[in-house]
Amino acid sequence: MADPKGFMTTPRQEWPRRPVEERVRDWDEVYVPGALLPIISKQADRCMDCGIPFCHDACPLGNLIPEWNDLVSREDWRQAADRLHATNNFPEFTGKLCPAPCEAGCVLAINQPAVTIKNVEAAVADRAWELGFTPPRPPDRLSGRTVAVIGSGPTGLAAAQQLTRAGHTVAVYEKDDRLGGLMRYGIPEFKMEKHHLDRRIEQMRAEGTKFRTSTVVGRDVGAAELRGRYDAVVIATGATAWRELDVPGRELAGVQQAMEYLPLANRVREGDLAESPMSAAGKHVVIVGGGDTGADCLGTAVREGAASVTQLDIYAQPGGERDEDAEPWPTYPKIYRMSAAHEEARDLETAPAADADARLFAASTLRFTGDGHVRSLHLVEVDAARRPVAGTGRTIPADLVLLALGFSGPDREDGLVEQLGLGMEPRGTVARDAGFGTNVPGVFAAGDAARGQSLIVWAIAEGRAVAAAVDRYLTGSSRLPAPIGPYDRPMTA
Repeated sequence: MADPKGFMTTPRQEWPRRPVEERVRDWDEVYVPGALLPIISKQADRCMDCGIPFCHDACPLGNLIPEWNDLVSREDWRQAADRLHATNNFPEFTGKLCPAPCEAGCVLAINQPAVTIKNVEAAVADRAWELGFTPPRPPDRLSGRTVAVIGSGPTGLAAAQQLTRAGHTVAVYEKDDRLGGLMRYGIPEFKMEKHHLDRRIEQMRAEGTKFRTSTVVGRDVGAAELRGRYDAVVIATGATAWRELDVPGRELAGVQQAMEYLPLANRVREGDLAESPMSAAGKHVVIVGGGDTGADCLGTAVREGAASVTQLDIYAQPGGERDEDAEPWPTYPKIYRMSAAHEEARDLETAPAADADARLFAASTLRFTGDGHVRSLHLVEVDAARRPVAGTGRTIPADLVLLALGFSGPDREDGLVEQLGLGMEPRGTVARDAGFGTNVPGVFAAGDAARGQSLIVWAIAEGRAVAAAVDRYLTGSSRLPAPIGPYDRPMTA
């Protein structure tokens, strides 16, 4: 604990964002370049080095947060990077994309603003790359065992890196033409520039991990054939089966899934397309769904030049403070949060009729209407039980409707599940035992494909844990860390 009074004398200060009118004209990350480093040491000073650091339990990776806060406060970047990477393969991903449940569990957050743990993590990760503290770590010797990892999202990459470093020969199979899963084609560039992903993949190549892109397991290569070719297989395909909205007018042109829309915008940024065929330019856009994917659509539509953008959230607008009875500390509370995209929508007034920023809360979609192409969305207000409130129906213009309603489990169209004969849970995820194993010997399942839709920090934790399980299966024991079990869940009241 570098400054015993740091939390008393230093107010919370977050990484400042670039002005809205500047950042919506490009696709660069929203934060002011270089503005984090001058403030981060004092922010790390606010950590109290608690006797029982609840931030550890709030983070499924078990990040050693007080330790690297202390090291950052002393500007010992090498040791801070070592402690950070001891529990997290990809801290630059979580530092950009994780909603920081660790901050909700910060002891300081009982009665003060929490330590800016996420910003400290991002600063350490960036400095580690700048100062050369992230060299490839190839194994000293090979085990002679082979592993196929299906999927190159955060779970698949974490599992592959851990298993490669343990000495196994690992090949990652990815259905898309580029690696990264939803981090590549789902997450917009303004939330995480893709060079962060590219340099980590190059590190993994240098360590010995092999990658096979544009390969759909179950179609381009048989799943059973793949199982016969490798000593073990890890299924980390994610939960890409999107939820539908069964209302009249769903068949109209212009009603699209968010994950049909976002990848096209990302492909424009990759140089594959001059313009997205689903571009929001000049259109009245309505996003159905109040989560992070909806916010990603919001920021993307604003940058594409939409005439208006409105986001519908079926839940009531939450308050700005934690409800201590319903969601006591240190659980992650449902409070009103404003993402960078919502800040942009508020300042630009993209949806003048919205309750706050671009969002309409407690709003349920009744139907879509149009002339073969969607032109209007009809909605009604709902109560806490999602029952329509009489007399609250209204219609808003909609030339493009994006459904961001979440995901139910892995996509079944590739034939992977059927070809392997995998057991499935009633909710649509891959069934597994306490050791991450499926009903097929030597086949393991991890990440959203088995857990269900979750956070990136849980995805990386799953990847590290399944790697330990596979290593144990192949060799009889393992020294790899297993931060979580397959049945662990976030803290709740």
